[in-house]
Amino acid sequence: MTAPDRPLYIAVEGPIGVGKTTLVHRLAERLHGRVVLEVVEENPFLARFYEDQERYAFQTQLFFLMSRFRQQQDLMQADLFAPDIVADYHLLKDRIFARLTLSDDELALYERVYHSLETHILKPDVLVYLHAPLPVLLKRIAQRDRAFERDIDPKYLTDLSETYQHFFAHYREVPVLSVNNAELDYANFDEPLEHIYGQILALAGTDRGGR
Repeated sequence: MTAPDRPLYIAVEGPIGVGKTTLVHRLAERLHGRVVLEVVEENPFLARFYEDQERYAFQTQLFFLMSRFRQQQDLMQADLFAPDIVADYHLLKDRIFARLTLSDDELALYERVYHSLETHILKPDVLVYLHAPLPVLLKRIAQRDRAFERDIDPKYLTDLSETYQHFFAHYREVPVLSVNNAELDYANFDEPLEHIYGQILALAGTDRGGR
């Protein structure tokens, strides 16, 4: 249940192209909340990672981990009068990607760093896990046409989706709302948004509708 002395904190997770940021903006409008977006384009290793994953995976992952950690630390400062928070990622995302991309030795070192950081961040009240089939993800990635995603390997995206699925099948630390986003259009219609919104509030144990 959401603590009464701080804002509601919702994190939206899922593989690349699944529709996280769109949902975050719509939920923030509904809650009159604050949007927290992952910093992606600032990672100087990301484009090279998509070209040569084995060579650049560790650098890419460490940059993301520290960038995400700094953002997440800011959320710890929220007080009673701050708006509710909706984020398009959570720090655990970093661990999901690390398990997929790093070698055993790299992962062992990464896990030591991760565990030293994770106790210093705020856990969300609800995690929304979005998922969709590979053709849907590829179509959406093509539509937004980010330069560093143009050569993304469909196999990598498939492996990432499966890693997410396995992770959330066993994740129990906070309430998780699993949403199949293959055909939902919450960008343009209120009905699917309201359905998701109501489920989030039920899982969070609150009836607030924005503040």
